Amino acid sequence: MNTSELDDAKNTNDDLVQGPLSAGTVAPDFTLFATPDQQLSLRELRGNPVILSFYPADWSAVCGDQLTLYNQLLSTFREYGATLLGISVDSAWCHQAFAKDRNFHFSLLADFEPKGAVARQYGAYDSHLGVCKRALFVIDKEGVVAWSYVSPMAINPGADGILDALDALANSPQSRPTTN
Repeated sequence: MNTSELDDAKNTNDDLVQGPLSAGTVAPDFTLFATPDQQLSLRELRGNPVILSFYPADWSAVCGDQLTLYNQLLSTFREYGATLLGISVDSAWCHQAFAKDRNFHFSLLADFEPKGAVARQYGAYDSHLGVCKRALFVIDKEGVVAWSYVSPMAINPGADGILDALDALANSPQSRPTTN
């Protein structure tokens, strides 16, 4: 690599969004693999809140603890009418094994190819490490980001922010979830 190429590499930032999408931003739609042969689109969930949990990697200690906590809180999230989706750059096959091992009852979506494309749209991709940032988004029933947060990579962000955002949506007349 010559000096010019090295300078170009240092100055290139392939993340599309510099920070996480902020409240009030329309959430970019996406379609990702939820299993090796089934895809899920964000637009399919319109009408109720959605929790997006971007995380660095299956099988890592902090990610496992974070997603296990959310799995334990699924009934609480569902009381708000919310759907939880985990997203990382791992493959659908890796997600399938991880979810089975941990007994997760929510979808893990593969932002695998092109690597991190969805995470980049949400400002939740670390191009230097090649993984998703530990980022959370609560999207309202209209498809608008209601709350977002990026946690330090090694810290489990817990669920308080998610629950506060869902509570705020539940107490907002225009954002009440639809009943099925």
